[in-house]
Amino acid sequence: MNKRNKYSAEFKTQVVLEVLREEAAINEIAAKYDLHPVMIGRWKQEFLSRASEVFQKGPSEAEKELEKEHKHVAELERKLVS
Repeated sequence: MNKRNKYSAEFKTQVVLEVLREEAAINEIAAKYDLHPVMIGRWKQEFLSRASEVFQKGPSEAEKELEKEHKHVAELERKLVS
């Protein structure tokens, strides 16, 4: 059974930007990074669908959730010290 690879967000971004710059055909880029062209297509589709989030004002949902988690941890630490 093959082990499933996990790619970092930075790597995926690098590959997608290379595709968007049209430096080479998707098949050539896929061969270069030993990836399947369909996977690169999925990454590109997700990248483009979420691109508008970059320009949103205010904190993202993930940032709001992280802040909520930090407050919860701080509250638990205060209870532990008391």
